[in-house]
Amino acid sequence: MAREDGNARRRTRLVDEDDGDTVEFTTTKDIQVYSTFESMGLKEDLLRGIYSYGFEKPSAIQQRAIKPAVQGRDLIAQSQSGTGKTAVFSISILQTLDTSSNETQALVISPTRELAEQTQKVLLALGDFMNVQCHACIGGKSIGEDIRRLDYGVQVVSGTPGRIFDMIRRRNLRTRNIKMLVIDEADEMLNKGFKDQIYDIYRYLPPSTQVLLVSATLPQEVSTDS
Repeated sequence: MAREDGNARRRTRLVDEDDGDTVEFTTTKDIQVYSTFESMGLKEDLLRGIYSYGFEKPSAIQQRAIKPAVQGRDLIAQSQSGTGKTAVFSISILQTLDTSSNETQALVISPTRELAEQTQKVLLALGDFMNVQCHACIGGKSIGEDIRRLDYGVQVVSGTPGRIFDMIRRRNLRTRNIKMLVIDEADEMLNKGFKDQIYDIYRYLPPSTQVLLVSATLPQEVSTDS
């Protein structure tokens, strides 16, 4: 399910996936379906990375969520595990990056170290032809290495809430040029009690920062707060 944030009218439809499964999608009425990656108007080097990674055709969630995200819309992308949500925000981030700048432009917050590292690997693989710099900022690893990489300059940071907030407070993670915030596995984030830390991070971001919320389920708390 791809939901744009807001109170716009929504539509629901059944979609047949290539694997034979039928999924139900609820979207805002103006969401269009893009059946190929080429039709999304993505950068050539990004398309090369997408196909090199093994993607041939966008999944149902990718067909509906990538383009609105690239256009700068705040988005709630809710879909089961294994449906391609990580690629949704990874492709969206890579499409909007200014690769001529080493300033941090996108921040991905994950509930676990393993997921943050996995996201870093996906971003680097999809951005293989774009010379993208992405750093995993997670607990359990050297703070000195985080400081060194962040001071050198990375365009994307994928990490866990505690370490990310620590780097922001230390002023090693500069937030002034961040234009996209992704909250991955939002349901798990809330279950693990990360809500306050996420708000702490968000307060340091520019007011115009785009927010992508990705989740397998949509917690009632998200519905209430959004």
